[in-house]
Amino acid sequence: MRTKFAQLSFDSIRTSSVYSRKNLVSIENMAYPSMELDLEWTQNGFNDLIDSIMTARKNNRPVIWSMGAHVIKNGMSRYIIDLVRAGIVTHVAGNGASSIHDFELAFLGATSEDVAGSIEDGTFGMWEETGRYMNEAIQQGVARGLGYGAGLALYISENKSKFPYRNDCVFYQTMRLNVPYTCHISIGTDIIHQHPSVNFETLGAASGKDFEIFCESVSNLEGGVLLNFGSSVSGPLLFIRALAVAHNLGHFIRDFVVANFDIRPLSSTAMFSTREVPSWLELAFARLPSSLNAQGYSFSGLHQDTIPALYSQLMRKI
Repeated sequence: MRTKFAQLSFDSIRTSSVYSRKNLVSIENMAYPSMELDLEWTQNGFNDLIDSIMTARKNNRPVIWSMGAHVIKNGMSRYIIDLVRAGIVTHVAGNGASSIHDFELAFLGATSEDVAGSIEDGTFGMWEETGRYMNEAIQQGVARGLGYGAGLALYISENKSKFPYRNDCVFYQTMRLNVPYTCHISIGTDIIHQHPSVNFETLGAASGKDFEIFCESVSNLEGGVLLNFGSSVSGPLLFIRALAVAHNLGHFIRDFVVANFDIRPLSSTAMFSTREVPSWLELAFARLPSSLNAQGYSFSGLHQDTIPALYSQLMRKI
């Protein structure tokens, strides 16, 4: 059986300075949180979720925030930071793209390239500073026994002159407040994986350590809340796997609350029919809660509406 195959070397990959790139998102467009906004957004069960979050924190139970990259791209970073600072969110988890946009905003003040115009000529994602800084941060972090999120945060802390916008960086501020930020990647899906400085062993080691940290938080989820924003695959998969690990190790989690926020709602048939094969999203936020004496919610709307509404209601309760 043949066990070795040709591999394409990344050593000669050409990169360009990210400072020459046209960006679609700027730190100047980030929203400033305000609890004084007259927010009328609400849906069935939303007020119950707010009460569940407040009860969880009153009882010192976790509130885990899981998200996809569009939360950062839509300018919601300051809301998350404020909720961590207020002691409401106790763990933030994101995918690789979330950390990249967050990282670029911290040093560049902008992020999100024009994808359609750069794939054909091979320039998509080939940004020198983003790839070099992030890979360097992850590799240095692993050498010190750190996970992905902690490695990135420490790198910014030790190189502050490179990151003039670090105060609006979610993973940096979260870690400064002693709340875990974990990053859960799929190797080959992020632009820093195509940089000449990439080291796949350290990528896996860093994200693997973060998965163990996430599993620890989920193992304590009894009486707590998990919120998922805009992640229809990695977020629910991560939660399901962590829940399986916790149960396997004897941490049987019951009486918790999960809530999914996305543009599209979960279908009512998928939530109640046992004959249909559910998606991972439906399994995590509809089927599993009903079998574990837990409560699942699904809210549909733009992040620019749902996150400010959640923030406003929670801060008023405080």
